Amino acid sequence: MSPEPLPNTPNKASGHEPSFFPSSHEPMTANELPLAPTDREKSSSHVIDSEKQPETETANELAEQPPEQELPPAEDDFHRTASTVAPSHRSAQRDPMSRVTTDPEGNIYPEGGLQAWLVVLGSFLGMFASLGLVNTIGTFQAYIETHQLKDYSSGNVAWIFGMFAFLTFFCGVQIGPIFDARGPRALVFAGSICEMAFIILVGFCTEYWQFMLVIGVLGGVGASLVFNPAIAAIGHFFYERRGLATGIAATGGSIGGIVFPLTLEALFPKVGWGWATRVVALICLISFGFANLLIRSRLPQKPFSKENILPDFRIFSDVRFLLTTMSVFFIEWGLFIPLSFISSYALDQGFSTQFSYQILAILNAGSFFGRCLPGFFADFLGRFNTLIVTVALCLLCNACLWLPAGSSLALLVIFALIFGFASGSNISLTPVCVGQLCKTEHYGRYYATAYTVVSFGTLTGMPIAGEILARCNGKYWGLIAFTTVCYAFGLICCTAVKVIEVGWRKPLAIY
Repeated sequence: MSPEPLPNTPNKASGHEPSFFPSSHEPMTANELPLAPTDREKSSSHVIDSEKQPETETANELAEQPPEQELPPAEDDFHRTASTVAPSHRSAQRDPMSRVTTDPEGNIYPEGGLQAWLVVLGSFLGMFASLGLVNTIGTFQAYIETHQLKDYSSGNVAWIFGMFAFLTFFCGVQIGPIFDARGPRALVFAGSICEMAFIILVGFCTEYWQFMLVIGVLGGVGASLVFNPAIAAIGHFFYERRGLATGIAATGGSIGGIVFPLTLEALFPKVGWGWATRVVALICLISFGFANLLIRSRLPQKPFSKENILPDFRIFSDVRFLLTTMSVFFIEWGLFIPLSFISSYALDQGFSTQFSYQILAILNAGSFFGRCLPGFFADFLGRFNTLIVTVALCLLCNACLWLPAGSSLALLVIFALIFGFASGSNISLTPVCVGQLCKTEHYGRYYATAYTVVSFGTLTGMPIAGEILARCNGKYWGLIAFTTVCYAFGLICCTAVKVIEVGWRKPLAIY
């Protein structure tokens, strides 16, 4: 049954109607409901018809709130008025006749419907190609180290893929604000062009500087242009179910991390490096094509201005946001080390070349479930609660499974599956936790600013791990210990966020 149309209240204070607002005489479906104007644009509260809303205390308070209680417009009010309470603790309203929810700031979310789930599908396909290639860096690194760049050390080769991961997140500092102002269309299109150029040109690379420019720079910028809008667009359509929707979309990166390594492993001995990468390019072309058609936002476009475009690091004055960013920094610092070195580790332990490439696909298979299921549980158990559990599991996997694995095939496979599951939330839950600390219209800015800091961890993590490997005479125990310590600090920081919010005496509180 389709949702019951809701009445539309156009914003007259702005002096014009956004193009996607229908006539005031026409009803709107849940999928057509726009997000409420920002604090700078609205001059009157959005009031829900009391006959269609449950008679809760919150609904009455919103309806009776006098205009003078609204926040005054301010040029920098976004970082001072951001909500820092979990959705489960906030006064979200749900229309009993439809799936629509309204958050405390007045933003309306369809929470489903054809248009919303098509956006999730578009984000899934965009991340299949972009994050799928990021999750394949272990295969690329293992092959390049033993072929084109066999005269270089593991630490030097790791800088190429460190730059790749670094730019994937660092470029978000500008991409996020542009997304908030102008939407995802142009960003995703530009990113698709860069990613296609990267995967085609990499087949012709033979020198170190060529790999650095093509994989490190072009690939990293392209992945960022697709990945950041794909994640942020979902927040415009989902509020209560944002964790589930983001988790479903993020599984695209896991599936890409399964398909691409297996494809390359099968094609390398048959057609060689160049044609194997061109087959991957064809798969990416199809995926990016649909992603460009489906990814969209629901906010009206804003003019380019200093306020709308430039990042603002003053948002770190919120201690919870600062600790969340630090937590994600340490988590990502550790995450990319197993992704980069698991295939090399298997080769070093004497496993076959075929299995050494397949172990990365096994890890990403576990990650598929780890991105979807924790997102589902996070929506009602708490986003930070779920992140704390999964980060603790990552720590235990590295210390108790990978460190003693050695040449044990069974133990290595178990590590890959469990760590893949636990680390899946490192990508799917962290954006949702960041979004919990801000208003939806500022989601892109907060998310991008946090990941700008995180990007320096992804830049240095793999080269540091490669240098540790060299200092330990090719033994992997030091690299694994470093990964374990990274997850330990990440666990401490995300736990501190919850303690600040709910206190020590409520360990089971939903947050």
